[in-house]
Amino acid sequence: MPVLDTMYCAQQISIPPELPDILKNFTKAAIRTQPKDLLLWSAAYFSALSKGECLPVKDRLEMNVATQKTDTGLTPGLLRTLHKQLSHRQTCSKEELQEKWKGLCLPVDQLETLLSLGSFSSEMDWMEFFALGCSALGGTLMSSLKFACEILTEDEEGGAARIPFDTFVKLYTYLAHLDGDMPQDHIDNFLSSLRPQVNKQNGMIQVSNFYISRK
Repeated sequence: MPVLDTMYCAQQISIPPELPDILKNFTKAAIRTQPKDLLLWSAAYFSALSKGECLPVKDRLEMNVATQKTDTGLTPGLLRTLHKQLSHRQTCSKEELQEKWKGLCLPVDQLETLLSLGSFSSEMDWMEFFALGCSALGGTLMSSLKFACEILTEDEEGGAARIPFDTFVKLYTYLAHLDGDMPQDHIDNFLSSLRPQVNKQNGMIQVSNFYISRK
């Protein structure tokens, strides 16, 4: 006997009460994040949501960095998202980083370049990778540190972009040593020159203390 298609009436269809809010939040997140591969990003989004993890979502919609003529992958907003996802521990595994990177639809070759530059093993210091991510955005050492302050700060957008000086020292020292051509006394002298300003600001440093705009 052929199986008849089951007919349902509206009263028989049960819609989970949380579904509208889930779909509304998902849609808003997709609009803010603008993923290159919506299906891939959606899988990462709902996987993180089901596990109670930090979602792969930007804080706000962002325009391309002014110096970028084409889409180069990593942006300040995406690096900030990665930081929220991975900074809960001092170290992260390469496997975990690759998973979060893929979930944000970032180019694999860019990740491999950064991992190679840092000579990272299977487990890495997150802030060291974060510093390299900033260098991919900034190009120069000072521009990289400016991006780091703007991403890490708890100040409002457009504010002083303050971060703890200890964090700044770690990022600056790591990138300066990675450069290979900067003498240690130059590194020490630069950091010493900033300390008087830092001491007046409760152990915080802001962008204007070290970065001079070329505009």
